[in-house]
Amino acid sequence: MEQLVINGPNKLSGEVSVSGSKNATLPIIAATILINDQVTLKNVPKIKDVELLLEILKSIGARFSFKDNLLKIDTSKIECSDPSPELVRKLRASIVLIAPLLAKNKRVRIPHPGGCLIGSRPIDVHLNTLKAMGSEIKTENDFYELGAESLSSSKVCCEFSVTGTENVIMAAVLTKGETEISLAAAEPHVQDLCNFLNKAGAEISGIGTHNLKINGVQKLHNLSYSIIPDQIESGTFAIAAIATKSEVLIKGFIKDHHESLLSKFDLIGVNYKIIDSNKIIILPSHNLRPFKIRTEVYPGFPTDLQAPMAVLATQAGGSTEIYETIFEGRLGYINELSKMGASCIVRDAHHATITGPTPLYGARITSFDLRAGATLIIAALIAQGESRLDQIEIIDRGYEKIEEKFKKLGAKIKRVELKEIE
Repeated sequence: MEQLVINGPNKLSGEVSVSGSKNATLPIIAATILINDQVTLKNVPKIKDVELLLEILKSIGARFSFKDNLLKIDTSKIECSDPSPELVRKLRASIVLIAPLLAKNKRVRIPHPGGCLIGSRPIDVHLNTLKAMGSEIKTENDFYELGAESLSSSKVCCEFSVTGTENVIMAAVLTKGETEISLAAAEPHVQDLCNFLNKAGAEISGIGTHNLKINGVQKLHNLSYSIIPDQIESGTFAIAAIATKSEVLIKGFIKDHHESLLSKFDLIGVNYKIIDSNKIIILPSHNLRPFKIRTEVYPGFPTDLQAPMAVLATQAGGSTEIYETIFEGRLGYINELSKMGASCIVRDAHHATITGPTPLYGARITSFDLRAGATLIIAALIAQGESRLDQIEIIDRGYEKIEEKFKKLGAKIKRVELKEIE
């Protein structure tokens, strides 16, 4: 086991390049199952979730090479539709294998996927929409078995479910007729999946809206495609620069993906400059104002940036209210901030109040989920003294070389074997 040791407070400076989007990469890799040829993907982040998904696909017949963020993958030989239950249970995103395996092999058997402990995440939307498209569904214990000789176009409602929308999109692109999706998720990574499939020959319209139309085509062709920068990583580095009162240039901060975040920055009093459509400079900011965060489906405020914003709340002058409307287990990091001296009240599973400004102090803290881990790194960067962050393998699931990027910005951070400091 490894641990991050961070000595604060830190002042950051320089520039950082954002890696490819985790949330776009995973469904796009799954979508290569629909293409009976080699696909080349650029800007693929080297993170644990990507490596695990590739391991799952390799176990059922995929072939690939992955080096220097370039992935070449050929799934044409996949004939098995029973991915390893052990591996699937380690990766929540493995749920996006259901539709492409069903479309390719007429059946799929998969256990309920695992992932971060941030609350209940049922797959009813996935099952109901695929059933509406003609799939038979059997459940036994925690396994789901789906089968359909041929899917049929339909009108379905995805209730803003991100992976539910992605599964329907992948099920529909090779299904004859027009499939209409209402209340579709519209997050940037959902748009990237649609753009990837369209470049491969699919016919998807309404991209970026909550209403998609998909005209089925007979075949998709091979292609080379570059994954978009990670919306959450770019936002996280911006918040880290603000919290440390630093000047940092962030490359891969796509302005159009961050309208809700930038709106909060303006309300809080953040000093920043937009350089162009994918670069931002964060400048030293002082006297931050308190705010209210309410997570919503895109283009509302993203749940994955709710926790990092809580660190800013500890430094703002007054009481900040945080409302997490999507996951009931996402406020676990609040207890860790409290260990560091933050003034926090968890009112219920969805609502917390943070009052500032308060100084933070180094402590031994634990990352309970992916986004909480990045949040606690930011907290440790501004804390006085040494912080030791446990369970960093969770952070490695979604952030590529995060401590190296912070180190290049001047942070006093290092990765150590746990036994070195016990």
